[in-house]
Amino acid sequence: MKKSFLLALSLASLAQFSQAQTAAPVPPATPQYRPAYHFSPAKMWMNDPNGMVYSKGVYHLFFQHYPDAMVWGPMHWGHATSSDLVHWQEQPIALFPDKLGWIFSGSAVIDENNTAGFGKNAMVAIFTHHNDPEEKKQTNKHQYQSLAYSLDQGQTWTKYAGNPVLPNPGIPDFRDPKVSWNTVAGKWIMTLATKDRITFYSSPDLKAWTKESEFGEQLGAHGGVWECPDLFPLTLDGKQQWVLLVSINPGGPNGGSATQYFIGQFDGKKFTPASTATRWVDYGKDNYAGVTYAGTGARRIFQGWMSNWEYANQVPTSPWRNAMTAPRELALRKVGPDVFLTSQPVKEIGLAMQAGRVQLQNLKVQPQLDLTSKLPGLGDKFQLKMSTRQLTDFSLILANSRGEELVIGYDKKANEYYVDRSKSGLVAFSDKFAGRHAGPRRATAAAADLTLLFDASSVEVFADNGLTALTELYFPSEAFKTLTVKSATGLTISELSYARLATGVK
Repeated sequence: MKKSFLLALSLASLAQFSQAQTAAPVPPATPQYRPAYHFSPAKMWMNDPNGMVYSKGVYHLFFQHYPDAMVWGPMHWGHATSSDLVHWQEQPIALFPDKLGWIFSGSAVIDENNTAGFGKNAMVAIFTHHNDPEEKKQTNKHQYQSLAYSLDQGQTWTKYAGNPVLPNPGIPDFRDPKVSWNTVAGKWIMTLATKDRITFYSSPDLKAWTKESEFGEQLGAHGGVWECPDLFPLTLDGKQQWVLLVSINPGGPNGGSATQYFIGQFDGKKFTPASTATRWVDYGKDNYAGVTYAGTGARRIFQGWMSNWEYANQVPTSPWRNAMTAPRELALRKVGPDVFLTSQPVKEIGLAMQAGRVQLQNLKVQPQLDLTSKLPGLGDKFQLKMSTRQLTDFSLILANSRGEELVIGYDKKANEYYVDRSKSGLVAFSDKFAGRHAGPRRATAAAADLTLLFDASSVEVFADNGLTALTELYFPSEAFKTLTVKSATGLTISELSYARLATGVK
């Protein structure tokens, strides 16, 4: 879907809709890097999550997909489903390019009251058509919003004959509609990325759209084009507040693409932020374009694309490229006068982590403690939780016999959590990949907790009940076999729990 990164792509990645060019050969398979409980397509390219909706007991995850190569190309909507956010089943491609263009990012809703006239409880996709020939004319009208609907829970789709429903007024980046029903306005609200800002539109029927307001022209981070927005309410201390997510590429806190957020109020027409400070959903390199599921009631479940545009076309996996983050439940938390967005792995993932469970208490670390023998059958797909009553410098190191290591830790002087993948294995595929990437500690208490999710080639760090999150990929040349904790100043781990993924999850 992205256009802000196209200069970095090869000409092969910009193949025309005719797809006449011969796809590059698929490299040897890398099953050792295939995640189990993070969704990845069976083969070829994937980027942004799209159309995420929960309906009749099923989570529907649509996604940007190019089925003919392992690099970005003419976009389709792939489709995957799950009943528990852990076991994923890839479905047939949902939306294919057509005469109006490629199928870029968007959202899906269940039209319970048949406002669009497609049928009661129709699943309606609202997406961006990207017209490549029109883009070459440089009219700035090559992206516009369109509809498709399904009456069989996303298995088959019909594109609306009146597409596009929202023509382009002359904005080169005019895309990624996130639509939801707003009870205050009594209308559908579209949150749309429009170059360097977000524009809100309203509609009674998903077909006729009226511009309501703009937000963000000179607020927040602007290192690159704004895209993939989301707008939703969360409750804190009994009061409703609104969260606006905005992905940006480049300009992330550790380089490349990342997702920022604002907290404020939305009156059905205009978003007013409580703070204009730049804040990030995730400080790791590999969480981008994330949005939330529709239809989940009081739960607000977020899922992002687990990669970075700096190297997404080069990561050493085959025959697929890229995966999604673990689904996360979002909430608001107050720290002093500030309110922050928190994220934690959905509870379903914890329920799937049942094998080889180990619980330990009062572990003394000074200067180091080898946990390998205490965690039999370490594996590469597991959850590790640890807590301490007095947080100080520490590093947790996964390593193998080749001297490769992945380091996760806390730097007290800088007051930041970090992931260091400088020596984690295969890193030479991009000069933007290796490095130490950090995020600030938001909590102020002496006590701390961490939840770490490992899945073959990724780690997701959730610190202080989700106040700080970091997501990072890594590609060791052989499996990590040892797990060691180091702390020169001395650390007491109050509790440590470990569990592997249950057999059969893939």
